[in-house]
Amino acid sequence: MHHCHSHWDFRKEMGAGVHLTAEKTLAALALVTEGHIHDISHDIYQGAPFIPPNQTPFLMSIFASWRDTIRRRRAAGHKNEMGTNLERVEMTMHVGTHVDALGHASVGSRMFGGLDAEDEVTNLGLATLGAEHIPPMITRGILFDVGGEEGLSAGQVVGVADLERAAERGGFAVEKGDVAMIRTGWGRYFEVDNARYLHGEPGIDVAAAEWLIERGVVAIGADNMAVEVLPNPDPALVMPVHQLALAEHGVWLIENLALEGVARDGLFVSCFAMLSPRFRGATAAPVRPVLLR
Repeated sequence: MHHCHSHWDFRKEMGAGVHLTAEKTLAALALVTEGHIHDISHDIYQGAPFIPPNQTPFLMSIFASWRDTIRRRRAAGHKNEMGTNLERVEMTMHVGTHVDALGHASVGSRMFGGLDAEDEVTNLGLATLGAEHIPPMITRGILFDVGGEEGLSAGQVVGVADLERAAERGGFAVEKGDVAMIRTGWGRYFEVDNARYLHGEPGIDVAAAEWLIERGVVAIGADNMAVEVLPNPDPALVMPVHQLALAEHGVWLIENLALEGVARDGLFVSCFAMLSPRFRGATAAPVRPVLLR
């Protein structure tokens, strides 16, 4: 069979994308029996939560609208009253449901694959670790429902034991190429109480991230802003899971997932599909991941 070599193969050899095999995709597609699509993403709009000062608000304005465009076309002699609406957007790619590119985090100036931030980070974006290299993911999605009825609280650690218990309840074991999704219950505050959503969060610690990564997950997602627990239980550390996953291991992070519905439905193992728009050099990309069953 002819193997098509896409432009992200060179990253794939280094990052966790190496586990996204044709066999893995076929096995995931075989899980789909009912044809149901569950959307696990949120809207991207001006009221979406963002973390200052690194993140800036999402701004959208209509740049050309029907009245103006019809007036101009009439003046040009056109008779069919064609009105056009289009917008301009200013945003950080880290708004709403999005996936972090590998170049989003560094350890000092060291970036994924041993690259130096001095060379990698340019005024026009990331040279080789940008969002255009995030592979299309059609693979098995596994849901760790650790939030229970009440949901967890800010700063509450989701540890290895919590993941093991959730996997047992969900009836699965982690396999290479899986996308791990962690439902903490924090997602219920997205758009509902943004101040609370942004003020810390429950999430995995370094040990839990290591546990997932050594089992070969290709991405880790969660129903919170940063996947990992904030603030970190060790006050000397800030966002160490980002460094571990992105900079050390080439594992993508998917943030602000909407997991309440699929957790209620008990959709623990499903076909996960996510295609990232290829914003060249971007440190993340907005995405619309879905679970199929």
